[in-house]
Amino acid sequence: MGHRITNQIRRLRFEAGEMTQADLAQRAGVTRQTIMAIEAAKYAPSLELAFLIARAFNRPLTDVFHFETD
Repeated sequence: MGHRITNQIRRLRFEAGEMTQADLAQRAGVTRQTIMAIEAAKYAPSLELAFLIARAFNRPLTDVFHFETD
C-alpha cells in the first residue's frame, strides 16, 4: 500500500492574489525551488515547513496538505 502527500498550494497562491512562488518562499523561509518542488509533489515538506506554508496562507494545515493512501 502506497501513500503520498498532495497539496493545494497552486490554488491557494492564486486565491491569495496570485502570490508568486518566490513570495511564498520568502514567507516560509525557503527557496523558490523548494516551493516549486513541493507544489509539484516531487518533495514532501517537513512538518515544520508544512505549518509555515499553511500559516503564510492563514489556513489550517489540512486546507493546504492532504495525506492520501492507495
